[in-house]
Amino acid sequence: MTGSVGRVSSDPNRVVIFDTTMRDGEQAPGFSMSPADKVRMGRQLKALGVDIMEAGFAAASPGDEDCIRAVVGEMAEDDSGPVFCSLSRANEADIDASYRALKGTKRRRCHVFIGTSPIHRAAKLRMTPDEVLAQAVRAVEYARTHFHDVEFSAEDAIRTEPEFLAEVLEAASAAGASTLNVPDTVGYATPDEIASLYRFLIARIRPRFPDVVFSTHCHNDLGLAVANTLSGIEAGVRQVESTINGIGERAGNAALEEVVMALRVRAERYGVTTGIDATKLLETSRLLSEVTESPIVRNKAIVGINAFAHEAGIHQHGMYADARTYEIMRPEDVGFSGSFFVLGKHSGRTAVQKRAEVLGYPLVGDHLTDAFAAFKARADQIGEIDDAELIAICTATQRDSYVAA
Repeated sequence: MTGSVGRVSSDPNRVVIFDTTMRDGEQAPGFSMSPADKVRMGRQLKALGVDIMEAGFAAASPGDEDCIRAVVGEMAEDDSGPVFCSLSRANEADIDASYRALKGTKRRRCHVFIGTSPIHRAAKLRMTPDEVLAQAVRAVEYARTHFHDVEFSAEDAIRTEPEFLAEVLEAASAAGASTLNVPDTVGYATPDEIASLYRFLIARIRPRFPDVVFSTHCHNDLGLAVANTLSGIEAGVRQVESTINGIGERAGNAALEEVVMALRVRAERYGVTTGIDATKLLETSRLLSEVTESPIVRNKAIVGINAFAHEAGIHQHGMYADARTYEIMRPEDVGFSGSFFVLGKHSGRTAVQKRAEVLGYPLVGDHLTDAFAAFKARADQIGEIDDAELIAICTATQRDSYVAA
């Protein structure tokens, strides 16, 4: 291998982060990006620290080939940057398109795939198992004439017969693939199944090919993409294919920010590291939201606006005592400026009193009692109480207290 991939994959405790936001992510309806958008995302992904950047699918269209070339052109002179990748079906025309798009950099990877499951073989490819295996080998061998770094993916691997899957992956390794991806293309697997499959494949293939890197690519159709990815890591996977905000075909891919922070927060369990600068996760997420005009849902893990927000009085009280009561990571670690309390109908007296004091309205005694009662009544009417509303409540109840006195 060349570039950063060889360096990071030589460390058994280092997980390579393969970002496919601009390929699998962009393929999803509503997430198309212009060439300028892809260049902006590429710069940000580099700053984030991704190891592999799958910039597109060159053979999909002349425009996609041009987009990949533009992204590479922005960063090809920087030897410290990521490896650039293009997806290719298992044929020479696709591989040639990937080469044209990536030939401006030595840090290039060709990602070759072919469907291996019975349904893909019969319905889509109309090929026998032997024909699929032969086509996979020919494609990897051809890719190696243009690329030192070739990844092979067995599309719909999870629904492929394990013995045939192992045979294809082993043959791809012999043909020159240095990364073997076992995609859960339709999000069908469970964590136990993923772990069991990887253990079987690694035990079968690693003795003959000790340097091969096993990779995950999990889709989220059953909401298990991140869980399956983490299970794969526990079983020996050392490359993770993921996307910012979890975008991707249908229900999306494993969310990069969730995988990275799970590995960091639960370091004692997983015992691995990544090269991601987690403090840039929020800005990367928000840039993607901006360029795709797709809002981030409030309760999105890690980067949603509610991820470090607290409204319930019990939670707010605990947070005042020690943030670790309700937060398992620091908001600053992912790019937020800090936790914040939302004042609403679930908030307690302490939160209202402390916010009012910050605004210059100390509440004590009867004034606190009156203001808190007025606060609850108003919150029932409008929901969230912003600073202007709280000042109005403090002012009105203070005046009423003077009149009563």
